[in-house]
Amino acid sequence: MSHTPHELAEDFPDKRELIHDLKTSDAHFAQIAEKYHELNRTVHRAETNVEPVDGLYMSELRKERMALKDEIARMLNDEIHARK
Repeated sequence: MSHTPHELAEDFPDKRELIHDLKTSDAHFAQIAEKYHELNRTVHRAETNVEPVDGLYMSELRKERMALKDEIARMLNDEIHARK
């Protein structure tokens, strides 16, 4: 298991500029991205035992993080198609 944080710019390297643009122009996207960032930090702290959690809670955190990442990916793709 990797203990590397899943930062959005690293997960979507070809969309870094779009992520930045949407964070500054779309309040809903900015809120989702911030929620993802906060949850990602929580998962990372748990994975590195800075703030250990039990396995069931860790699983729920990871599922929530994946759901947020899926929503962010959908929003990015929607924006790409809207700009065409």
